[in-house]
Amino acid sequence: MEMNQEGALAITLLGLLQCCLASAAVEIQASPHPAVVGATLTLSLSPPPSMKRGTWTVGGSLILNWEGAEEAVVPSYSGRVTVNVLTGALTLSSARVADSGVYVMQSTDPQLQASATISVYEPISNVVLKANQTDFIEFNTSAVASCSVSSGSSLSFLWMNGSSEVTASDRVQLTDGNSSLTVVNVSRYDPGPFRCRVSNPVSNGTSDPVSFTIIYGPDHMALTVNGSLSVGSNLTMRCSAQSNPPAQLSWAFKGDSLNTTGPLLELYAVTEDQSGPYSCVAFNNHTNMNSSIDSLVTITKSGSKPQAVDVWLLSLLLSVGFLFSWQDVAVPSVHGRL
Repeated sequence: MEMNQEGALAITLLGLLQCCLASAAVEIQASPHPAVVGATLTLSLSPPPSMKRGTWTVGGSLILNWEGAEEAVVPSYSGRVTVNVLTGALTLSSARVADSGVYVMQSTDPQLQASATISVYEPISNVVLKANQTDFIEFNTSAVASCSVSSGSSLSFLWMNGSSEVTASDRVQLTDGNSSLTVVNVSRYDPGPFRCRVSNPVSNGTSDPVSFTIIYGPDHMALTVNGSLSVGSNLTMRCSAQSNPPAQLSWAFKGDSLNTTGPLLELYAVTEDQSGPYSCVAFNNHTNMNSSIDSLVTITKSGSKPQAVDVWLLSLLLSVGFLFSWQDVAVPSVHGRL
C-alpha cells in the first residue's frame, strides 16, 4: 500500500515537473508591442507548438477557448479575436486601451502555459498649455499653468523653461501627475518661455510656449561720471536702473530738480559752483515705486601744469646765470699771469 502511494506521488510530481518545464519552454511574443489603439495585435507562441486544445484569458477573464478546429469566443470579443487552432496564436483586431493586461495561454494537450503583459496606448494629440494669467507684479502673486491633451493615454509630463527642465523646489510645485505647474511669488527671473512636453511609449507632443510679463523695480541703480572734473571741462553723468517697464529717470542738484529727464545728464564748461551732490531719481508708474542714487561731484580749478612749467624755466635760468658768473671770475686770473 505504501509503495502504491509513493508511486502515485512520484507520478504526480513528475507530471507537475513536466508541466512546469513545458510551460517554461514556451513564451508569448506580441507584435506590435507596445501597441497603438486601433492596431491589430498578434500574440504568438515561441517556439510554435502543436496543440489540440487551449484557452486564452486576460486579467483572469476568458477571451476564448478551442478544441480541434472548433473555437468559442466570449461575446464581448466577438468579431475582434481569432485563434490559430494549430499553434495557439491569438489575433486581436481594433485594439483598445482597455485591452491592456496580463494575457495567459493554457493548453492541456500538450500541457503548456505562458503569460505576457500587453500594453495598448492611445497616441497623444493637441498638447495645450494654459496659464491663469500672464502679467504679474513681482513677489505679489503666483503663476499657475496647466497642461492638457485632446487624446492620449498613460501620459508623462515634462516642463521646460527655455531650454532647461523645470524641477520641483520651494518655489516651484508640480501637481496633478505633473500636469500642473505653480511658481510661487513670481520674480523677474521667471518670464519663461514655458512649454509642456507630454509623452507615452508610442508618441509625444509639445505645447506652444507661454511667456510671463513680470513688472518690477526700480532697483539696483548705478550712476557713473565721465569727463574731467576741472573748471571749463564737459561732464556726462549716466544713470541706470533695473525696472520693467523701464523707469522714468529725472535729475536733481543739491536737492533741487533739474530740467533734465532720461539716462544722461550733460554739463558743459563747468564751474566750481556746479560742485555738489547730484541725484538720479527713478520711478515706475506700474509699481508706483521710486528709487534714487547720489554722486558727489567736485569741480577744481585748472592750471597745475602751467605752474610746473614756470618752475622748470626758473631752474634753467638759474643754471645759465651760474655759468656766466663762473666765467667772469675765471678770466682775471688768467690775465694776471700774463
